Amino acid sequence: MTPFAKILAMAAKRHGGAEALEALLHKPKSAAALKRMTDDRYFSQLSLRVFQAGLKHSMVEAKWPSFEDVFFGFEPKRVRAMSDEAIEALMKDTRLIRHLGKLRATRHNAAAICELGATHGGFGAHLASFAPEQTIELWDDLTKRFKQLGGASGPYFLRQAGKDTFLPTEAVAKALKAHAGHAGGFSGKAARQKAQAIICAYAKESDRPLSQVSRILALSVD
Repeated sequence: MTPFAKILAMAAKRHGGAEALEALLHKPKSAAALKRMTDDRYFSQLSLRVFQAGLKHSMVEAKWPSFEDVFFGFEPKRVRAMSDEAIEALMKDTRLIRHLGKLRATRHNAAAICELGATHGGFGAHLASFAPEQTIELWDDLTKRFKQLGGASGPYFLRQAGKDTFLPTEAVAKALKAHAGHAGGFSGKAARQKAQAIICAYAKESDRPLSQVSRILALSVD
């Protein structure tokens, strides 16, 4: 494996120097900060990611105040209680993105948020309970529990919510091959676990969060 200090220097050289590189890096929230955030805000961010998938993000964000309105500020218990008729009626609301599957998924996801909140004392506490070495497990947990959150949507939701995570991008996969000889990228369970082990090793070596390690890896080759 290429020493991380060398990878950092390569990324800095490509992107305007050390100071400019640091400005590009994500700063995840602490476990305490994750726990302080309320479930309605997590639910809103998770739903935003669901509706952003496959669409222009700025367009979805512009419509989001209307989503906040029709879904009661994303208060999970109120959304969980919505009837089939209430969900289907939203298909007539021109302020929204009228995708019935995603609208129905919102109610299902509200119930999942409620369940996790009740079990762990808040959805943020559930996220905080996963160690860096369990990042893949957290991705799988989100995919299992929540509808319309497959593929890379789970990792991108975590990044938006402030939970430390690496991202399974092509640039990161390219860097893992170049610097650590890992040619499998994120394709398949074994390859994802191997990628996680490499990124976690670099995180320990550099004393940086996973999000910064993956970003630096990507920027060293892209």
